[in-house]
Amino acid sequence: MLKRIFLAFMLLSMATAMAQQGTTSPYSFFGIGALKFKGTVENRAMGGISMFADSIHLNIQNPAAIADLRLVNYSLAASYKYENLTTEQDSQKASTASLDYLAIGIPMGKFGASIGLIPYTASGYKIQNESEGSITQYEGFGGLNKAFLQVGYQITPDLSVGIDANYDFGNIENRATNFQDGIQFGTREINRVTLLGFSFNLGVQYQTMVSEELQLSAGATYTPETDFTAENSRLLATLTILPNGTEQPIDLRDISVPNSDFTFPSQFTIGTGIGKPKKWFLGGEYTSQKTSNFTNRNFELQNVNFEDASKFKIGGYYIPNYNGFGSYWKRVVYRAGFRFEESGINIGDEAINEFGISFGVGLPVGRLFSNVNLGFEVGRRGTQNAGLVEETFFNTFISLSLNDRWFEKRLYD
Repeated sequence: MLKRIFLAFMLLSMATAMAQQGTTSPYSFFGIGALKFKGTVENRAMGGISMFADSIHLNIQNPAAIADLRLVNYSLAASYKYENLTTEQDSQKASTASLDYLAIGIPMGKFGASIGLIPYTASGYKIQNESEGSITQYEGFGGLNKAFLQVGYQITPDLSVGIDANYDFGNIENRATNFQDGIQFGTREINRVTLLGFSFNLGVQYQTMVSEELQLSAGATYTPETDFTAENSRLLATLTILPNGTEQPIDLRDISVPNSDFTFPSQFTIGTGIGKPKKWFLGGEYTSQKTSNFTNRNFELQNVNFEDASKFKIGGYYIPNYNGFGSYWKRVVYRAGFRFEESGINIGDEAINEFGISFGVGLPVGRLFSNVNLGFEVGRRGTQNAGLVEETFFNTFISLSLNDRWFEKRLYD
């Protein structure tokens, strides 16, 4: 029954995942949009760390971790984000809801595999700039999605390797609408890019007991630099304002823009941690991404530079009593973490950084260690300096992690 419900929901949700906006950040204008977290709610509640793996949860950040899976796992997640956008002169509140991922993990002896769909970047903003008798409004929509296939192999009981192959697809649209005082007509420029391509992620996972109770975990992933095909288009329009306030195009012109290659930067992550299996764990992780080779799709920006990005994460979990079946709350998994990210975007000599503090719980449901995972995060991105926007946000995220057995032999009397 669980399989049927999950598969039906997955099919019905794919269109939503591809079409959703998922952000209201003005910084989603840059590059190919704001990067979404590529990982499960379990990882996200622990600051986003990815080096930990177990036999009943998916880990879609490190493909090597799928080799540890011992039960078929169905996972899906959604999130809600509330944020306050503040400048030196004004503030505005906004909220978004999005589907975060859909995935199925399948154990196959020493092998493990998973397939799924995840929104990877999101562009969604609306900004108005007023200066010297001119009003310009900027709007953005769209994002990049990943359909992925992971395969992991357990070389020894302690060491696993893995690879995931991703089909990346999506489109991003940017609009700039301008009106000048004393001029009857305005102008609108629409730039649209459709991105298509394949990317790969390599992973290694190592877990070993260093004493009778303590286990060391370590992991690393590497994503090579990838070129995507960018199909570009541009539309120019002359606008007039109707009596009801609606903007009406009266002259449309398609401008030929050549297609191009968009380079997605390489990324390297390494992390390690220690803990007592099924009791507690604490780990740290570092990620470096070569975003200095980022370019915008088909236009140039002034006072904007891309630098290499870095991420620092610390997190872990605690379980009071894994086998405490007499007390429900003793079997709950309590998670917490912290992250700090240098986004690689520099605007007017101001680096756009982000930090977040997260916490959450894993609530047991049903059989075979299935659970509902609930998490929260508070944080901040950007700055009010140099006329920029500071974002203070509160994220709520929830997932279902449902376990099952396939090909199980049944005995009948």
